[in-house]
Amino acid sequence: MGVTFQLGQPGYYGPINPSGIGLNQLLYPQPVIIQPGYWNWGSGRTVQPIYLRVPPGHAKNWRKHCQRYQACNRPVYFVQDSWYNDAYGSRYRQKPYDNKGGGGKHDDD
Repeated sequence: MGVTFQLGQPGYYGPINPSGIGLNQLLYPQPVIIQPGYWNWGSGRTVQPIYLRVPPGHAKNWRKHCQRYQACNRPVYFVQDSWYNDAYGSRYRQKPYDNKGGGGKHDDD
């Protein structure tokens, strides 16, 4: 039986809304792309990067974990846990947002 966490909760891992994210809140200043040939599909159209909060270790070994987030073929920015917990999560929990967006807790493999 799995436990699911909603966006804004401390145990949530998955995509987040990039509003208010600066470079100082990211793990790496450049996006990580595992399959770079797929993110620009030759039509001149570039896929927008996604912003993720992942457990410790997932960003360092992204090739192993990207499939879990369906993000191997797109640019990914990883947000820092401290920013998510202290700024984003607390602000999100205080506002009456619709907590849609999926995600959930993942093991630290």
